[in-house]
Amino acid sequence: MRNNTRKLQSSFELLVTLAFGLAVLLPLVVIAFIQLAGANTNLSAVESQQAASKLASIATLVGSEGPPAMQLAQIQVPPNVRFVYVGNVNNSVGHEIIFVINSPSGLSYVTAYTPVNVSGNLGGITSTGAYLINVTATSACPTNNVVPCVYMTPKV
Repeated sequence: MRNNTRKLQSSFELLVTLAFGLAVLLPLVVIAFIQLAGANTNLSAVESQQAASKLASIATLVGSEGPPAMQLAQIQVPPNVRFVYVGNVNNSVGHEIIFVINSPSGLSYVTAYTPVNVSGNLGGITSTGAYLINVTATSACPTNNVVPCVYMTPKV
């Protein structure tokens, strides 16, 4: 009987030790997953900023040349991109290219400014991957016929 008691005691001590170890490790694993989610969001924001800056730079170049200047741009859309707006968040004529990114704390906006009027329809670009974008200088913007602008559409 005494031998069985020792085995039971050592099994119980091992069980308590393992439970204590798991209790210490579980919060560390949760913190690691939270940090990883934040790192992915930061990476998406940096890649979105690069894509928006590239489009703004090309729009400035094409806009300075005037109509009928046109250029084809390739951008890489990172994960977690929900919307891409050109001009402003209403997709009308403006001076910004805006990437909206899903983050753990809600939506984040990454913008790039361009001195020329820009407009376009890049709303269909929400999947991760490379996209070709037509960047065209027009004398009358399709979204506002009075204003000249640089118009952007995905190449199909």
